[in-house]
Amino acid sequence: MSDERARSFGLAASVYQSARPGYPVEAVSWLVGDAARVLDLGAGTGKLTQALVALDREVIAVDPVEEMLEELEVQVPGVPRILGTAEDIPVEDASVDAVVAGQAWHWFQPERAVPEIARVLKPGGTLGLVWNSRDTRVGWLREAGEIMHERHDASASFEEYVAVGPPFGPIEEHTVAWTARMTRAGFLDLVRSRSHFITADASEQAATLAALDTLLATHPDLAGAEELAVPYLTRCFRTRLGR
Repeated sequence: MSDERARSFGLAASVYQSARPGYPVEAVSWLVGDAARVLDLGAGTGKLTQALVALDREVIAVDPVEEMLEELEVQVPGVPRILGTAEDIPVEDASVDAVVAGQAWHWFQPERAVPEIARVLKPGGTLGLVWNSRDTRVGWLREAGEIMHERHDASASFEEYVAVGPPFGPIEEHTVAWTARMTRAGFLDLVRSRSHFITADASEQAATLAALDTLLATHPDLAGAEELAVPYLTRCFRTRLGR
């Protein structure tokens, strides 16, 4: 992640935490299997960390943005927090059973990150990658994505984003469909937490929010609704390190 993007996410840490959805238990359980000690890489404000702690795993959180880790401490107190990157992970060799990355793999430099992840994993350990994606097969969400100038979803192109390669083995995939419920204001906060919005200028931000507000107020599937049902697909990928 560039320094500019890192600073932007630091400034938006609290809105990121309040707006972004968590991860379904089924998805996280599949991702880590029976791994006891898990490193959450690019942990952000601790959305995935929370799910791992709920599954009674020992978790270490690593992120390059100090403000994100400060928010993580508020949300998941007591979890060890380490300032670091996927390309330079400040933990010992062969010290964790699994490394997971939630909404983060596409920020990493794989040619440097893959050897580092392999270094910190125990032989046979698991690398798990997960993305929450809004299900844009739903008409109003597709229109919202167009207003937000949403690029092609990071989890949708398997070959481009999830080609880990040696010393890891074949990649397995699992998808969980679920629904998040939120207010209109909550949905707009979700938009405010996205990287494209965070790095846009003030006039573009205002235009985006105004257009989305109009969509939410007038779309026939939403008009009059007090609460939005936002369908999600949680896409999970895992691969094991050779023994």
